[in-house]
Amino acid sequence: MQAGHANTFDCIKAFSETDFTEDLKMFDVPTLVLHGDDDQIVPIGAAAVRSSALIRNATLKVYAGAPHGVAATHRDRLNKDLLAFLET
Repeated sequence: MQAGHANTFDCIKAFSETDFTEDLKMFDVPTLVLHGDDDQIVPIGAAAVRSSALIRNATLKVYAGAPHGVAATHRDRLNKDLLAFLET
């Protein structure tokens, strides 16, 4: 809600029209993918599930009932998951 309208539009246009498939296949470090399964902005199947399948050594964490703003709504769990991932 604090982003400029033009910036937000450009961001949505970029991530919805850009195919990152080949880039994701080149990841060579362990990667944590976090996503809420009730995200109405970026559907989990088209984003997190697909991305985590393309990235070698990816770990997918799905937050049941979580919306697009998972970093705000599930902050404590997200921080715990990030720390646990970094410790592995």
